Amino acid sequence: MEQPSASETSAAITLDMPELENTSHPAYLAAALTASALLSACGGGSDLRSADSLTQPQAAPLAASPAPAPAALASISELEAARFLAQASMGASGEQIARVQALGYAGWLDEQFTLPGNGNRWDWLVSKGLNDMTYRNSETGFDSAAWRKLIGSPDTLRQRITLALTEIIVVSIDGLIGGGWKAFSAAAYLDMMEAACFGNYRDILQQVSTSPAMGEYLTFRGNTKYNPQTGALPDENYARELMQLFSIGLLELNLDGTPRLANGKNIETYTLDDITGLARIFTGWDFDLAGGKADTPDFMRRPMIQVPGRHETDASTFLKSTVPAGLGGADALKAALDIIFAHPNVAPFVSRQLIQRLVTSNPVPAYVARVAAVFNNDGTGSKGNLKAVIKAILLDDEARNASNISNPQFGKLREPMLRFLAWARAYKATAANDIWNIGNTSDPATRLGQSPLRSPSVFNFFRPGYVPPNSSIATASLVAPEFQITNESSVVGYVNYMQHAISAGVSDVDADYSSLLPLADNAASLLDEINLVLAAGQLSNTTLLNLRTAVNSMPSGTDTRRTQRIYAALTLVMAAPEFIVLK
Repeated sequence: MEQPSASETSAAITLDMPELENTSHPAYLAAALTASALLSACGGGSDLRSADSLTQPQAAPLAASPAPAPAALASISELEAARFLAQASMGASGEQIARVQALGYAGWLDEQFTLPGNGNRWDWLVSKGLNDMTYRNSETGFDSAAWRKLIGSPDTLRQRITLALTEIIVVSIDGLIGGGWKAFSAAAYLDMMEAACFGNYRDILQQVSTSPAMGEYLTFRGNTKYNPQTGALPDENYARELMQLFSIGLLELNLDGTPRLANGKNIETYTLDDITGLARIFTGWDFDLAGGKADTPDFMRRPMIQVPGRHETDASTFLKSTVPAGLGGADALKAALDIIFAHPNVAPFVSRQLIQRLVTSNPVPAYVARVAAVFNNDGTGSKGNLKAVIKAILLDDEARNASNISNPQFGKLREPMLRFLAWARAYKATAANDIWNIGNTSDPATRLGQSPLRSPSVFNFFRPGYVPPNSSIATASLVAPEFQITNESSVVGYVNYMQHAISAGVSDVDADYSSLLPLADNAASLLDEINLVLAAGQLSNTTLLNLRTAVNSMPSGTDTRRTQRIYAALTLVMAAPEFIVLK
């Protein structure tokens, strides 16, 4: 990765604010801090954070071992609660911090497991009249429906896990081709994943495999059996990605997520013949139009159904197992998914990625092993219980132990959407007219460089094994997935976008800073509060001193001036390396 200097990045950021020439001004300082965060994490020229702070080293294979118990209920501090919420929610708030302190970590999770949301995306689209035929070939409304849930739904844990799962089992709205009604197809996929995210992973594989959105995205909707006259073979796209990305991965794994070796070499999980065999299962599936037409989006909400004449009924062999001949499409699918789910890779493969999405980029093998053991058996003999897995991830001592805050090899880069959502959740951003017109935020130069269900490929916005080239992360043989979408342009775009969002809102979406207004005349008090809620109190003394100096340089004493100080303080904290790197 080409590494910009702090001055170059600062100049780029302040292009949006040409009137600011004083290098002690908060906006200039924000630019420098952001550049430092990027350079430091890439192994560049800043000593604010080492590159290794994003990652964990690997070790020899380990069996699952009991983790020390998390902190007792009475001992949870505000800082500990805020740190927990940074991992477990879409973003902390004063109210949620107090709730964690009152209920304890496990109690908060239990409450969240049963907490209702704010309706689903599909019904919101219908309520806005977007199921009219006028919108059949349009994406209109999808971004609004997605952002409304991420920002406003009270079931914050459910939204975080839904986001994590859709970054593992990827569908992107741009690839939903063939049936029209893109907004509804994408909304149905998110609603399906949200409804299933606290259930069983095997059930998710079942629902995904009959999802109209997935059928479109990975091109097996309308797939037909082998044609001996033309030699045409079934489409293999979904069969390949189901194994490679959604369930077992490319290499055989130990329980702790490290590769299994034979004669010192990695062992591949499947071959081309396995893909070909499995692809036979995914023939005959198509939209369920229920005897009607595609002039309403309703079929996008129904699982796909079998067209028996297109389904391959001969035996299908893959992963050293065989689905027998003569089965109907639904029975063959069930048998195939049972074979895949029984593979020993599923637990460590999925568990490690969920840890990466929530806690740390490079979990130590013992952490992976403990979570994978729960995935394999939740204590009742059930495999794939996601509630148990989520608890195992978030309550493990590796996640909760505060000593890891100073561990230079622990943590992860916050992906841009989560940075934005941390601000929106902390300060109760809402859309008074219920339009939520944030739009597509994919442009890295002017927006976030990431947007819900808009991954550029089935490999997500970033790969779990991505290594920034020519960095100390690479030298240490570690990974930093989110750095795949991090570059000079995205860093500048993020700060400029957040600066505008903080001070002017995003279209009809505005934040509420009433809780900060009484603190704004006192820079230390203002920054301490923002540091707690957004950064879990992890801004260094040096950073806080710099930020206080910047905010104190601004006038105070009136509500207008106080508001300007709040805007500056929020932008500064959200540009600080200790916020950008989640510890």
